[in-house]
Amino acid sequence: MRALTLPPFVMAIAIVLMIGLNYLAPLVHLWGAPYRWLGIPLVLIGLGIAKWHADLFKAVDTNIDTFGEPDTLTTEGLFRYTRNPMYLGFVIVLVGVAVLLGSITPFLPLAGFVLLTHFWYIRYEERAMLKQFGQQYVDYKSRVRRWL
Repeated sequence: MRALTLPPFVMAIAIVLMIGLNYLAPLVHLWGAPYRWLGIPLVLIGLGIAKWHADLFKAVDTNIDTFGEPDTLTTEGLFRYTRNPMYLGFVIVLVGVAVLLGSITPFLPLAGFVLLTHFWYIRYEERAMLKQFGQQYVDYKSRVRRWL
């Protein structure tokens, strides 16, 4: 059951909701076909960022589980610029899907994912990081922003 609350699964649910809402109730069409294709590189970039940092976690042998105890304070890759590059990658994927769909409706599940990520996942992880790494994490937080 816990797998159902993990961010990749929740992102997949958001994509299903985005597609479903777009076809059931497209509120306002924002752009046409040539511009919608700009969503493809966004999806690929977002997936690339998430995969890169998942691989980085494996390389430094740290726990990638959102609700697991953190093993290592990772500051490599995009962790130098954002404390949450995998979540940022997921959000870029969802923005890409919304652009591909071309209406305003898909942005509603996207907003829900961002809020859930910001107020649940990230806050949970930050408390765990502070407990595990103390001042080292406080120093990192003072240098690197949560998102961008």
